[in-house]
Amino acid sequence: MVDKKEVKVERSEPATPIEKANEGHVRGGFALSLAKCSTPLALTALSFYLRFYNIAANDHVVWDEAHFGKFGSYYLRHEFYHDVHPPLGKMLIGLSEYLAGFDGNFEFESGAKYPDDLNYASMRRFNAVFGSLCTPVAYYTATWMGLSYPTSLLVGLMVALEHSYIALSKFILLDSMLLFFTLTSFACMCKLNSLRHAQLTKEWSLWLLLTGLSLGCVCSVKWVGLFITVIVGLYTVIDLYRHMCDAQLSRLRYYKHWLIRIIYLIAIPCIIYVCCFKVHFALLYKSGTGDSSTNTLFQINLEGTQIQNSPRDLLFGSQFTMRSHGLSPNLLHSHPQLYPDGSRQRQITGYSHFDSNNVWEFNFVRKQKYDPNKMYLITDGVEVRLVHNNTRSNLHSHEVPSHVSRGNYEVSGYGHGAQGDDKDNWVIEIVDQLPSANPDFPDEDANILHPVSTFFRLRHKVLGCYLTSTGMSYPQWGFSQAEIVCKNSWSKRDKSTWWNIEEHWNPKLKIAEDYVPPKSKFWTDFVLINFAMASSNNALVPDPDKYDSIASSAWEWPTLHTGLRMCTWSRDTTRYYLMGSPFNTWISTFSILVYFFVMARIAYKWQRQTLTLTEDDFWALLIQGVMPFLAWMTHYLPFALMGRVTYVHHYVPALYFAILIFGFVVEYMFASANIYVKYPAYLALFGGCIYVYVLFAPMCQGLTGLGSNYLKLQWLPTWDIVI
Repeated sequence: MVDKKEVKVERSEPATPIEKANEGHVRGGFALSLAKCSTPLALTALSFYLRFYNIAANDHVVWDEAHFGKFGSYYLRHEFYHDVHPPLGKMLIGLSEYLAGFDGNFEFESGAKYPDDLNYASMRRFNAVFGSLCTPVAYYTATWMGLSYPTSLLVGLMVALEHSYIALSKFILLDSMLLFFTLTSFACMCKLNSLRHAQLTKEWSLWLLLTGLSLGCVCSVKWVGLFITVIVGLYTVIDLYRHMCDAQLSRLRYYKHWLIRIIYLIAIPCIIYVCCFKVHFALLYKSGTGDSSTNTLFQINLEGTQIQNSPRDLLFGSQFTMRSHGLSPNLLHSHPQLYPDGSRQRQITGYSHFDSNNVWEFNFVRKQKYDPNKMYLITDGVEVRLVHNNTRSNLHSHEVPSHVSRGNYEVSGYGHGAQGDDKDNWVIEIVDQLPSANPDFPDEDANILHPVSTFFRLRHKVLGCYLTSTGMSYPQWGFSQAEIVCKNSWSKRDKSTWWNIEEHWNPKLKIAEDYVPPKSKFWTDFVLINFAMASSNNALVPDPDKYDSIASSAWEWPTLHTGLRMCTWSRDTTRYYLMGSPFNTWISTFSILVYFFVMARIAYKWQRQTLTLTEDDFWALLIQGVMPFLAWMTHYLPFALMGRVTYVHHYVPALYFAILIFGFVVEYMFASANIYVKYPAYLALFGGCIYVYVLFAPMCQGLTGLGSNYLKLQWLPTWDIVI
């Protein structure tokens, strides 16, 4: 039922410039109604045609198809991999490959020619569907924002003819999926705004649900989806504040508003995100290239794992590798290189991949008497000395500050088997013991250290601190490997101080063939894989020793200072140049500058009381101007501020919101104009958009033959379309 207290009667006469901007979609007769019905269909047909046209012209692996096509094939082969992005988009790519009849055996090497029996065109069309559907979503978004019909048509046409959107839609990439779900998230928010007087109705609840579904999907394609989530969250907070200020609204109904938003906008997106990883883990049940990003239990349960069964009891003299339980689940590692400062002793790091420098040996502490003919078990509370197998240095700590994290001690490789001191000594503290997944395997002694199933800590005998993986990385002098320190830890549940033995070798002991390792826990795997994604993202920094010819800075995108060659630039190849439409990009960038003057003028007139802003005016201004601008900022500024390497395609979502800002500016400028000014201006904008698309169409539809044929496209010397 509609809450009668929330229903308000709209005025029939517009009283302000903001409301006058909404007149266009009210006036008009049958012709206008027919145009409004046919326009989205025509725009959608145009969008599909431009993105599907000649989609198979380049029969080689283009740009990031080398990554995402390969990731999709892993789902068909069920091999576990690791990437910096969540799995939804890549699972959809895997679905497209499955539907195309692909067997998963092509490696998608960069620039490689597609085999004749591989239906790569079908895979690309699957991706192009997402890019094509962005156009009707953009049109309806502008309509739901309250923009007039000509402005909505202009926004839809600009999205349909945007060169960068078309180019990205033609290949097996994530960008079209990301853009589509970003657009649907913002569109649903605009639709909710248009239904703000009918909240808690079935229609409003349906659109709130669709908003949550869109947010869940966009965040499950790329973490960039968090930016549009922030915008929807901000709008929701403003809307809830409106309800809080409503004295006629009961507290019970106010809490109901909170509850339904928490369920639809927080719980449902989180469920979608988690479920994507659940499916991701279920599909990738074989050992693959991404094993090293996970913990031991996850790896050993993969089909074809490299971790083999080993003797179940560890002795003094056993050789082993040990993996951290921290957010960076790396193997304890050392190498001959020294710390550049501090102790200047050998580096101790965490390294996730299999390497002979990961192997250590349990030795007795110095001056301890023992019978060399006896076998001594490694038990809870025993004192040990860890010796690196290759360098023969001792695992050592001392009161030297750690190199990256603060408040911890450096851990180093010191001396050798016969040389050292008491600071080489560590105490085993067993914290957990998991039973075998084989119910017939006998229970193991919880006081004895066992590979895989025993979780333990290493306490420094002298300092009392614990061997820890901080989750941070060393600079280039440490090969960007994980930082290992000695940390004062007051909680036994501090997982960063937990370790387990992964591989174990001892010729004196027999391998337990009937031992079945415990199953890993989903939530542990989920947290670790997300932290590994974050670590991989943070590692994508520019290499000062390597020139990246296709990288660009954020300031270059809204100015069109440069573009990006998506493939080899041979004249025998159909070539694609990723760059925004000069019309769309330059005019939308200019409109952002004009936007400030428009908002300043509205604020000035409102302060001078020459402009009256009603509640409806406020919401129109919010959804048409403020929210698109904030969305542009949240999608652009992070890339301008972050230290990671950036490329042209990172501006794709921000460009869309710049186009919406342009729509708002145009609407404001022509709201009060007479038809002899308004319609010629709109026709000029339509014509400019179409003309520039046609002129630069080869950039996204494919350049062929000699570069000299396209000299007319080289508007700026920084563009490398021709040379």
